[in-house]
Amino acid sequence: MSRYLITGANRGIGLELTRQILAQGHQVVAICRNPGEAGELNTLTNAGELQVVQCDIGKPDDIAALVESLHGSTIDVLINNAGIYGPRDAVLGNLSREPWREVMEIDLLAPMMLTQALLPFVLAGEGKRIAFLSSKMGSIADNSSGGSYMYRTAKAALNQAIKSLAMDLREQNIIALSLHPGWVRTEMGGPNGLIDTATSAAGLLNVIAEAVPSDSGQFIAYDGKRIPW
Repeated sequence: MSRYLITGANRGIGLELTRQILAQGHQVVAICRNPGEAGELNTLTNAGELQVVQCDIGKPDDIAALVESLHGSTIDVLINNAGIYGPRDAVLGNLSREPWREVMEIDLLAPMMLTQALLPFVLAGEGKRIAFLSSKMGSIADNSSGGSYMYRTAKAALNQAIKSLAMDLREQNIIALSLHPGWVRTEMGGPNGLIDTATSAAGLLNVIAEAVPSDSGQFIAYDGKRIPW
């Protein structure tokens, strides 16, 4: 039995990841901002070993409280899933600083600060894997349509941070992965997504489970394909 910690576990891909991990017989520490409003997540409390914990990863005090609540425990797999897209009308000519800062805060700074805070727990675990849900939209080589300035730049910056993390932690045998979940039918992805959350989550978990040290710092899709930076 492994112990996973997942952010943004109350909906979409995070919720499905939680469901599938529990079904595999593992433990999950499910992080969300408002556990009392996470109706679907809370219905899973009897499905194996689930601990729902309140934490807004954008707030340093919440991260500190999370660290305190985990004292004496370990994390085998950390999955940084939580993220935001930003205003849909943030196109060239209508860009503004504060929404852009918020996207960078939640999609880049928050998962990195959380990872830094939880690193001792991952080092103490057996799985030693840290996965980040990035996006193909963060690929500079793949950008052939422009737009999506906030989301693209946040994910591109996150990819660079993950690469550095992988290099810094290789001597400690920690595998750090940048993962593309696919275009998924979620609140963020919209109804026209190519795959459902079950397909995405199953693929992501398979990539995480089968990753070897040489995969650390790589940009990988849910189906195992490598994505150009």
